[in-house]
Amino acid sequence: MRKIVIMIVDNQPFFRSGVRQALSQQNMLEILDILECDPGDDGREAITQITASSPDVVLVDVGYPALRGLELGKKIVRFFPATKVVMLSSNPDEDDEELFEVIKTGAVAYLRSKNCTPTELSETIKRASRGEYPINDAMNNRPKVAWRVLRQFQDIAAMGKTIEEITAPLTPKELQILTHVAEGNSNKRIANILGISEQTIKNHVSAILRKLNANDRAHAVFLAIRNGWISTQPGANVNGKDEPVPAKALPTARQR
Repeated sequence: MRKIVIMIVDNQPFFRSGVRQALSQQNMLEILDILECDPGDDGREAITQITASSPDVVLVDVGYPALRGLELGKKIVRFFPATKVVMLSSNPDEDDEELFEVIKTGAVAYLRSKNCTPTELSETIKRASRGEYPINDAMNNRPKVAWRVLRQFQDIAAMGKTIEEITAPLTPKELQILTHVAEGNSNKRIANILGISEQTIKNHVSAILRKLNANDRAHAVFLAIRNGWISTQPGANVNGKDEPVPAKALPTARQR
C-alpha cells in the first residue's frame, strides 16, 4: 500500500521532531512517509521542496513567523491543488478571527496544537489525504465564522466581473464530479459511485480548481452553483447524461 507523504513545515527543528514523535506514538509511521522542511525566511524553500516531493499533506504553523504561515498556506493551496494543507496554531484559546483567516487560505484542517492530541492529529492527516475537509467540523461549531464565510462568498458574487471572465469552462465529467463534491462526497466515495479510480477523481478535482481559480473545493462548488452549472439537490445531476441542473440557492455552511 502506498504511504501517505506528509511534510512538516516549520522553522523550529524541535517542533518538527515533536510532531514526528506524536505521529510515531499512533503507529502512523507504517502508513506515513514523513518529510521535514525549514521554509526559510520567505517560504521559498518550502515551495521548492513541495515541488520536488509532491506531498499529499503539508502541516504548516500559522505563526511561522509573524503569521506568514497563512500566506505560505495560501500559496501552497493555489499552486499545488493536489497537496492538502493542515494549519497548526499555538493559540491556546478559540479565536474566530484566526479560524476565519485560516479558512480563507483554503486549508482543509485547522488544529490548535496545545489542545490537539496525537490521535486527533493522525486522524486529521488521514482524513485530509482522503480528500475530506475536517475544517468544516470547526466551522459548524462556530456559527459566527460560518456566517462570515457565507457573506464573503456573497461579496465575491456581487463583484462586477461575471464568472465566465475569471474561469475556464468545465467539461461535462468535471461538472458531474463537482456535483458529487457539492453533495459532500469524498474522492473515494465519488470514485466508487462513478466506477473509476480515486486518482482519476483527484486529477479531475485538481483540474476543476485550476480552471475556476478556486481556493478549495468549497469555493469551486460556490462558483459553479452561483453560475447555475450544478445543483445541491441530491441526485439532481446523476442522470447518466452528465447534464448539470441549474441551482436556485446557495449551499449551506455545512455543505461548504
